[in-house]
Formats: sequence, structure tokens, C-alpha cells
Amino acid sequence: MTTESINPLSDRRWHWLALAGGLGVLLWLLGPVLTPFVIAALLAWLGEPLVARIQRGGRSRGTGVILVFSLMSGVVVLALLLLVPLIERQVAQLVDWLPRLGAWITGTAVPWLEGRFDLRLAGYFDPTQIIELLKAHWQEAGGIAATVFGGVSKSGLAILGWIANLTLIPVVAFYFMRDGRDMLHRVRDLLPRPIEPVVVRLAKESDQVLGGFIRGQLSVMISLGFIYATGLTLAGVDLGILIGIVAGLVSFVPYLGAVVGVGAAVIATLVQHGDWQHLLMVLAVFSVGQTIESFFLTPWLVGDKIGLHPVAVIFAIMAGGQLFGFLGVLLALPVAAVGVVVMRYVHERYTESRLYGADEEVPDSVQEAADAVPVGPEGDEFPADVGPPSGGASGPGDPGPK
Repeated sequence: MTTESINPLSDRRWHWLALAGGLGVLLWLLGPVLTPFVIAALLAWLGEPLVARIQRGGRSRGTGVILVFSLMSGVVVLALLLLVPLIERQVAQLVDWLPRLGAWITGTAVPWLEGRFDLRLAGYFDPTQIIELLKAHWQEAGGIAATVFGGVSKSGLAILGWIANLTLIPVVAFYFMRDGRDMLHRVRDLLPRPIEPVVVRLAKESDQVLGGFIRGQLSVMISLGFIYATGLTLAGVDLGILIGIVAGLVSFVPYLGAVVGVGAAVIATLVQHGDWQHLLMVLAVFSVGQTIESFFLTPWLVGDKIGLHPVAVIFAIMAGGQLFGFLGVLLALPVAAVGVVVMRYVHERYTESRLYGADEEVPDSVQEAADAVPVGPEGDEFPADVGPPSGGASGPGDPGPK
């Protein structure tokens, strides 16, 4: 093969690498400007399946976009009007409730642990200073609304930018929802023809991975948050709504939502009531919630869709926030989904390549040597110098039969 036949391919690869690097630098520089556009694109992507369903029902795409956009706007406005004051009252109640928690820790929990496990913990637990610090800062802030508006009102330019970004999100989301398909078709037409089929395939698989996690898991999180908050409130827990919402939000990691919710609800119940009846009701709430999630919510809302591993989700969010701030948090899941699909594609190509040697026959001598390796009862292989752990076999330190 001549040098002239290699250079064009090599140059093309370097061009793609340079383009990817330039896009990454541009993304980093334009992060604050791109944030409302990314939020709008995610909202449009979430509403796209419903728009497509309305369109398949015989209505025009414009009608479907207007209906879905109106529905999503109403849900967001209603959630803000209901949840923000409710959460603010719950957090204020939590701050007022902290002295009771400190008294319970020093007066009940620590003495019980010391008597039960023969420990000396009193010198290490002094929650008074932390509680007073939290109360002072909350009272100075005056609540969530005062904190937000106080921060943005320090500069007239800052508040104008904040309002502009907030107003820009629904406008851009509407245009993305209406013209998103045309934009994607134009991008597809610009792709080089040799790689266009592969890019389209990876894009569809990425959408499946991301949709399987976000659309399904987000529904599960909202449902669990509602179940936990309602159940804990009916069980008589003052902070039940706040605990239920937090437990629902972190439930994208299996069992983490239940662990966090049970731990916080048990402590709140012991501090508030201190009896077994309320404690059993709290445990019953989470038992019912986990049962509903396992047998109804997850099979119905998520099903067998391909999702991201919880560890990959946590790492992607933390890495995105560290590298690009809030914009990185927004882009973390899409980038992680694309990364998972690309790694699957690379693995598939590797197992089909000559480097992997899938088409080459293994010599009989090598296959016989591999078959001769001892295998345990569960299919685990043992090293050649150590036999299986069965009776009468030689082991480390055993000289064996004479």
C-alpha cells in the first residue's frame, strides 16, 4: 500500500479530532449562554414521544406541539405554585425542629448506644453549635425565595440576565419541539456519507438508552416521592413531605431512596413520637412503596428498556458538574448514554476483528490444555497448583499422603 493511499484517511481522522476538540473548547467557553438552550432541548426531547403519538393519531405536528407544550407548561407552573411554598415551609419547620433533634441525640440516642455497646460517645457528639449555625443562616436568609431574589437583586444586570434566561427556556423549547426533526435531518444531511449509517444507528441507540432511563426512571421517582410523602404524612410525621420528596429524588439508585427515606423517617419518628406504633407505620409505608415499585412501577414505566447503570449516572453527574458546572450536570446523562452506546459498538467491532481472532480456529493442543483446567462446582476455575476444596485433597500446608 502506498503512502498516498494512507494520508487521506489519516488526515480525515485528524480533522475529526480537531473538530471534536474545538467543539469541546467552545462548549466550555459558552457554558453560561448554552444553559437555557440545553434545558429547552431536554424539555423538547421529553415531549417528543407524546407529540409523535398525537401526530400518528391523525393531527398535524403543529397541533400536537401546541397541545404538548401547553400541557407541560401547565404542569411546570402548577408544580412551582404548589411545591415551592410547601418545601419552603417544610425546610423552615426542619430548622425549628433541629433543637429537638439535638436534645434527642444527646439525651436518648447517645446514652442508649453507650449502654448497649459499652462505648464512650458523649464527648464526640455536640450538635448544639451546628444547629445554632443552621438556624442563624436560615433566619438571615429568610427562606428560599428571599435567598434567590436577594442574590439576583444585588446587580440589575444579573437580575435582567436571570429573567431573560428564564423567559428564553419556554420559547426555545417550543421551537425545538416544533422544528427539532427538521434540524436533525439537516445535521444528518451534513454527515459524511461513509459514516452516516453508523452515526444514525448510534444516535438511535443513544436515544433508546437515555429514554429508557430518564422517561421511565423519572416517572418512578415522582411516583415514589408522592407515595412516600403521602404515607409519611398520614403516619403523623411532621417532616413527611420533605423526607418523601428527598427519598423519591434519590431513588434512581436502587435501594438508596428507601435507605435514605427509612433512616430519616425513623429518626424523625423517634424524635417526634418515640413509640413503636408510629415506627411500625413508617416502616409499613416504605414496605408498601418498595412493593409497588418492584411489582408495578418499574415493570410498567421502565419495563425492559435499556437503562444506565446507577454508578455511571452518579459518576457522569459529578464529573459533568466538576468540568462544566451546571451545564455539565445537564449534559451528563446524554453524554453518558452516548458513551455507553459507543463502548458497545467498539466492543462489537473488536469481537468481530482479526485482532480478537474470532474466525481463527484454536489448535487442538491448546483447547485440550484449557479443558484440562480444574473447574469448581459453580464453574469457577482453580489455579493449577491448588486443587478444588474437597475432602481428602491436598491444600496449602498439607503435605498430602505419604
